[in-house]
Amino acid sequence: MTVLARSLFLSLVLAGLASCTAIAALDRAAEPQNVYELRPPDDIPVARATRSTQLIIEVPTASGAVGTDRILIRPTPSQIAYLPDARWSEPAPVMLQTALVEALLATNAFRFVGRRPLGPSGDVALVSDLTGFETRIAPETGTNSVQIRLTVRLVRERDARILATQTFASSVPIPDTSTPAIIAGFEQTSADVLEQTIRWIITAL
Repeated sequence: MTVLARSLFLSLVLAGLASCTAIAALDRAAEPQNVYELRPPDDIPVARATRSTQLIIEVPTASGAVGTDRILIRPTPSQIAYLPDARWSEPAPVMLQTALVEALLATNAFRFVGRRPLGPSGDVALVSDLTGFETRIAPETGTNSVQIRLTVRLVRERDARILATQTFASSVPIPDTSTPAIIAGFEQTSADVLEQTIRWIITAL
C-alpha cells in the first residue's frame, strides 16, 4: 500500500469513528430522563388577616452552573457535573420562584402575590440570589450533602429602597449519591429554606 493509499485509508477510518461517536452521543441525548419538581413545604404559616400589600416575587439570580434544569453535582469545590438520568421540571431559579409564589399565596398574608404586578408596579418585590443549589460529594470522608443557599431582599418598588435583607441556608446529609437520595436531599433542604424565607417575609412586612 502506497503512502497516499495509507493516508486515505486512515482518513476514512477516523471519519467513521467520528461518525460513530456522534451517533452514540445523539443516542445518549435521546434517552429519557426522569423529571423532578420541588414543591412548597406542607407546613406553611397562615396569616390571621390579609394585608393590603402587593408582593412581587422575582426570579432569583444565579450563576450559569445553577441557573439550569440540570441537577448539579460538585465532586470537588472547583468541579461541576450533572446527574445524567434526571433533571428539574424548570431551571432551578424559576422552579424556586414558582414554589415561593404558591407558598406565599397559601399563607393568605397579602392582597396579591405574583410574578408580575397587577398594575405598573407592585408595593414590594422579593429580590433574591440563589448562590447554592447543589450536591457536594466528599469521597475522602464519605460525607455527601445537598446544600441550598438563598439571599433575599425586600425592596419597596416606588423608590427601590431595601427594606430588609436575610440569607437562608440549609445542608442535609445524604446516605449515598444515587438519584433518589439526592432528590430526597433537595426536597428536605428546599422545604427548610422556603419555610424560613416565608416566615421571615411575613414577619418583616
